[in-house]
Amino acid sequence: MDETAAPAVPDFGLWYDFRNPDAGRSFSTFYAEVLEQIAWAESLGLDSVWLTEHHFCDDGYSPSPFVLGSAIAQRTQRMRIGTNLIVSPLHDPVRLAEDAATLSLLSGGRFDLGVGQGYWAREFEAFGRVLKQRPSLLEEGIELIRTAWSGSAAGYEGKRYRLPPLPVTPVPETPPKLLVGAMADVAIERAARIADGFLSTQNVHHRSYLDACARLGRPADEARIYAGQWAIVAEDPEKIWASVGEHALYQLNEYISWGAFGPPESTPRFTDPQQIVDAGAYQLMDAGTAVPHFTELIRSTPQIRDVHFWAMLPGEPVASGSERIAYLAEKVLPQVRAAL
Repeated sequence: MDETAAPAVPDFGLWYDFRNPDAGRSFSTFYAEVLEQIAWAESLGLDSVWLTEHHFCDDGYSPSPFVLGSAIAQRTQRMRIGTNLIVSPLHDPVRLAEDAATLSLLSGGRFDLGVGQGYWAREFEAFGRVLKQRPSLLEEGIELIRTAWSGSAAGYEGKRYRLPPLPVTPVPETPPKLLVGAMADVAIERAARIADGFLSTQNVHHRSYLDACARLGRPADEARIYAGQWAIVAEDPEKIWASVGEHALYQLNEYISWGAFGPPESTPRFTDPQQIVDAGAYQLMDAGTAVPHFTELIRSTPQIRDVHFWAMLPGEPVASGSERIAYLAEKVLPQVRAAL
């Protein structure tokens, strides 16, 4: 692909972790409100919804993305549903293949399976997995999932997993794309080699992924990037940040304590919301800034197939997130789509 050519217009979507640190808000109420928000967002023109996964979190960080995805599929008609991401080494890959195939069938082929190798030692210990085996668990898991979706009954024999010669059914009528998220160079290289697309964070690893694809001989027009954004897009983003910055502080410091950005004992925490903005961990944008920013991002990287934003921060009222969704849908996305 000529990278200077006009890019296809990607999907624009929302990212959910279903974290609920508000002790006064029941999970049943929270789930119901968020599902209503997602159906409403589809009516505004949002194209996709992305779910993520962790376990043993006091705030209920979504442990069951397939269940949530199924509920979303029943409340939407057009939106694509994806995971960004499932920690696949924590799971039996046959069960991942079965659950993903079932969700694909329930949604009319609207589901894509995004996975990653994980990093949180507590989860690996609790599920009886060995942290240092993450790369082989991820890679063999993807091989086994593809085998299961193919309808083959040949079985599988690997270093970490074994499946006797049995069919795995049902076979998805529209096989989900298998996407892999990564941040370290060696993991990005692996994603370029084994995945149908790359789940990125904050757009900082796009060039690393495309360079890895080139080294592997993959044509540029076969590379796919699904770009998760850490941004507050609003008419007065500084005013909004004054009310939601503490939620972002909680979100990022929790990730740091789990080891998401390096060894937790040596990775410094953020001390106040302004430090987060100064470090570029969150971007604050109004439409005047966001429209040219995302237009140029997509023009410069035509491999981007989806751009998605956190719908709300942990503990933020659902209605507050909805205000930003409406602003994004009405003031930003139509202009970006038109420009592209």
